[in-house]
Amino acid sequence: MHTFRTSVRYTARMVPPEERFLAPAPILDDEEVERSLRPRALADFPGQERVKENLEIAIEAARKRGDALDHLLLYGPPGLGKTTLANIVAHEMDVAIRTTSGPAIERPGDLAAILTNLKEHDILFIDEVHRLSRAVEEILYPAMEDFALDLVIGKGPGARSVRLAMPKFTLIGATTRYAMVSAPMRDRFGSVYRLDFYDAPTLAQIVRRSARILGVPLPEDAAFEIARRSRGTPRIANRILRRARDYAEVRGGGAITLESTREALALLEIDDLGLDETDRMVIRCIVEKFAGGPVGLDTIAASIGEEADTIMDVYEPFLLQRGFLQRTPRGRVATAGAYRHLGIEAPRGTGAQPALWATDDSAAAGTGEEE
Repeated sequence: MHTFRTSVRYTARMVPPEERFLAPAPILDDEEVERSLRPRALADFPGQERVKENLEIAIEAARKRGDALDHLLLYGPPGLGKTTLANIVAHEMDVAIRTTSGPAIERPGDLAAILTNLKEHDILFIDEVHRLSRAVEEILYPAMEDFALDLVIGKGPGARSVRLAMPKFTLIGATTRYAMVSAPMRDRFGSVYRLDFYDAPTLAQIVRRSARILGVPLPEDAAFEIARRSRGTPRIANRILRRARDYAEVRGGGAITLESTREALALLEIDDLGLDETDRMVIRCIVEKFAGGPVGLDTIAASIGEEADTIMDVYEPFLLQRGFLQRTPRGRVATAGAYRHLGIEAPRGTGAQPALWATDDSAAAGTGEEE
């Protein structure tokens, strides 16, 4: 078990350590809450029905017992609502939430400063939890299991180990790379939930709600047009809604219509299937430069000037879902659907079946692939 010494240099600074690593949830007045596009209750959160039902049961049971909620791990592609769900859980439990991220916690002392400032039943939300260092994780293990911190006081022969009791708290971790969360960390979460892409009707519901909050009249056909081109992701749907509003105000006479929405999407280079310019660059690279593959992820990234992690986390999941890419042990392969979307005749024998989600953790993380 990892221990650390209390004589860390942070104690001499004027700013409390926890304030440098945490971004406390802002205190909003009623008007600001109304303007926020993030729902604050499970009943207002569309989609993810299985996850919501399980959370409702867990929250109700914890409240009846007067106990802290079990630790939760949320994973899935970016923009699907992991941070929003963490804040909703805090609101439903009527407790405070403290927010940080894996890269921000560099040393065990950083985590200790955060944990010692938590109150009974508080929630600690760690985004990108897979990026915690091993030394920090070792401090977190007894905190999650036994609600205790192991400290070493003093130096040299006179040093002694002390176990400091902590109030019961809930850790909510979020990650886009589930396979990169260490097995000991995964095992300490009481519940693990995967968030999936949203269908078009659910996204249209989200867009209409956001439009009401923004005070923007939005026709049904325009809402559905935004929804079906949003890659199954609420964050992208809300971003497109804002750009459609801007376009309508400047060039569309002030009102969002189906026609002005399509013009705004064309200006954003988002096609009928929701693919943007980078998506098309990825599949065009595989098709035109590497004869449809197989080709390694790092090679694709170098060819289009994009980070490999960005391609794997942001672009590839949607391309896989649409059936434009397949993962093989030798690399990524373009499907017949990718050729058709680019208007290029597919070579004979190119697979036409959609590529389904990888069920294997190593495949989902892009490991085991050879350049």
